[in-house]
This record gives sequence, structure tokens and C-alpha cells, in this order.
Amino acid sequence: MLVLAKERLVYLAVPKTASTSIEKALGGRASIVLRDPPGLKHTPARRWRRIVRALLPDVDVNEFETVALIREPIDWLGSWFRYRQRPYLDGHENSTAGMSFNTFVEAYLTETPPPPARIGAQARFLSNQKGELAVHHLFAYERMSDLFAFLENRIGKRLEVGHFNASPRAKLSLDPALEQRLRREREADFALHRAALDGLLGGL
Repeated sequence: MLVLAKERLVYLAVPKTASTSIEKALGGRASIVLRDPPGLKHTPARRWRRIVRALLPDVDVNEFETVALIREPIDWLGSWFRYRQRPYLDGHENSTAGMSFNTFVEAYLTETPPPPARIGAQARFLSNQKGELAVHHLFAYERMSDLFAFLENRIGKRLEVGHFNASPRAKLSLDPALEQRLRREREADFALHRAALDGLLGGL
């Protein structure tokens, strides 16, 4: 999570949406940069106000707007799957080494996912306790240029972004029946991504 006090913006770092790259692009402008532990770096929409209020007690958090990215859900799952295949996780409970993508997605859809598939959900990250979207400006990961155009307009400065923390590439294949189940059971994620991709959520 990044807090840009002057611009009254809070960037919410949805996991696996290039948050490390965006942090590097914006870090010099931010009043607050939360990098570690992951629970703080990836502060969800329902919790950011409490944290900012504690860190900036003299600032009215209601003056701030939030901005975030959402990734196509299957691609998002694939990124998590590849990320957890990295050799340094071998032997760790979170490792997906030796696991097929189908097995990973099936595990993700269980009521209590095992550690490798315990990754949350984008829609939940972006929602309040009532399940309502709680982000002012939501952009699609696939149209990241829209996010940067928005940020550059607010900041008044051109930003440079690189690619960091990239997951190793692996050929992924999802069984059609399992894909349909995923789309049905995680419809909130797919619907939110479609709306962001269509440019409907960039200026709430």
C-alpha cells in the first residue's frame, strides 16, 4: 500500500497485479510505503482507513481516494501458480511444484484451500465488509496504461514503470469443465474485471 498525502491518493496493492513495479514508480512520491510484512503491503480496501488514520492522525482520511488494479481471474490464478513454483519454495507448504494447474484451481475452489492455493480473492480484497466495491478508481491490469495516465494526471509528472517480481513462465492448461466451474463460483471476480476492462470503474 502506498499513501500519497499531497495528492490524497491511496494505492491498494492487489497481490499479483504488478504492485512491486508500481511501488518503484511511485515510491518517491509516497508519504507512506508499506512493503513488509505482506499483510501490510497488501492491505485490502476494508482496512486501509484504519491504518492511514493511525499513521497520519492529523489528516482526514475521508479526503482520500483509492486506486487499484484487477487482473483477469484465470491469468491471476496462473500468476500465483507460477510464482509458487519457484525453486526456492521447494519443500515449503506453499509450493506448487509437481502440481498441475487443474489441481491448483480445484484446490482453490475448495471451502478450505490448502496452503498452496490459499490466496484469497480479488473481489473480496477490493470490497468492504458488506461485499460492496470499496475502491474509487479500479483499472484493469491488461490496460495498465490507463492507470498510469490517471496517476500522471493527478501527480503532474510522467512515471516510468518496469517489470519486477515476475513469475516464471509455465505452460498452463485448464480443463473446460473446471473453467466453467471457476467462472460460476467466482463470478464476482470475473464481473468486476469485465467492468474495469470496459473502463466503467476508473472514475467512481
